[in-house]
Amino acid sequence: MSPTVAADIATIGRISAVPAMLQVIRDMTGLRFAAVARVTGTSWTACAVLDELDFGLQVGGELEIATTLCHEVRASHEPVVIDKASDDPLYCQHHTPRLYHFESYISVPVFRTDGRFFGTICALDPNPAELRSSTLQNTVESFARLLSLQIEAEENLQHTEAQLREERHLAELREQFIAVLGHDLRNPLFAITMAAERVLLKHPNPTTDTLLQHILNSGRRASQLVEDILDFARGRLGGGIPVVIAACPDLEQTLQQVISEVRSVHPERQIIARFGELTAIHCDRERVAQLLSNLVANAVVHGAADGTVEVSAQVEQGCFVLRVKNQGEIAESVLPQLFQPYSRPASGTPQAGLGLGLYIASQIARAHAGNLVVTSSRQDGTLFTFSLPLAAQH
Repeated sequence: MSPTVAADIATIGRISAVPAMLQVIRDMTGLRFAAVARVTGTSWTACAVLDELDFGLQVGGELEIATTLCHEVRASHEPVVIDKASDDPLYCQHHTPRLYHFESYISVPVFRTDGRFFGTICALDPNPAELRSSTLQNTVESFARLLSLQIEAEENLQHTEAQLREERHLAELREQFIAVLGHDLRNPLFAITMAAERVLLKHPNPTTDTLLQHILNSGRRASQLVEDILDFARGRLGGGIPVVIAACPDLEQTLQQVISEVRSVHPERQIIARFGELTAIHCDRERVAQLLSNLVANAVVHGAADGTVEVSAQVEQGCFVLRVKNQGEIAESVLPQLFQPYSRPASGTPQAGLGLGLYIASQIARAHAGNLVVTSSRQDGTLFTFSLPLAAQH
């Protein structure tokens, strides 16, 4: 049996209406054997069976296709109905009634919804029965149309469930990936940086301090890269960057601290900060600080080297609005991809990092139910604007 036919048998087996259909045919006609058959050019296979004749055929049982009348139904796409085979001018000498010892018989084609031939609903009995003059053919044809719809619905359901299982499997892999990053990489890096700090503090030595400071800086840098990859994994592969929304009465102080940190790293750059009244903001303070840090770092690195970076934050028209502006210009063709991972403005100089800063900033904005947009022109420079509706904070 081919895998395709086996799958079709399983599909029919999951359709609860099929046994009831066969029982109705039995009750209407007295035909004591009824079946749904999967019929191909080379095989006849029972998908569902009602057998009160001890015919000996069970689900999955096969008949030689050439010995069946379903073979002819498949070729003609027309039903076959026989009241009494021994008296029927077309079938009195036919090998099939003699081989299977029946007098009355019906076989109706079943098509898939796209028109492809699936098989038949068929029934037979050794005794004659008045089938042609009854409504049986119309009933069985109605059952065939219903079965066609049921087959499609069941196959769609199976496909959806298979996709769901695959998604669950991928989700497990994502969780494992995030766990590896979060534990197996962060912990040893933390140990390295802590050890370097302790040696620098407890055992200063001019001959090794420079090397230890390099180890410490490299460890911190690697730790930040791991954090960026973790945030990327959560945003791109998982359920989004997690945030904890709470009242932040000291948000201005937090944002000022971010500006101070960037100034200490880039003392040659002029960064101007203006903050309004920010005492009523609800947000994830650390994540908003991370968003600002990424935007300011991006402005310092990619903006005009002699230009001023301007940062402002205030409440405007029911929104908390955070802006970062620099004097650089971003090409219009680059703007649509700017918040995609690994996207960064073209540059002829090597750049540190993974190019995830703006992507992570956009994911933090999304996690807050906010919005992060960018505009850029030669005249006005580049402006990033994070907007957070106050009504969405609770």
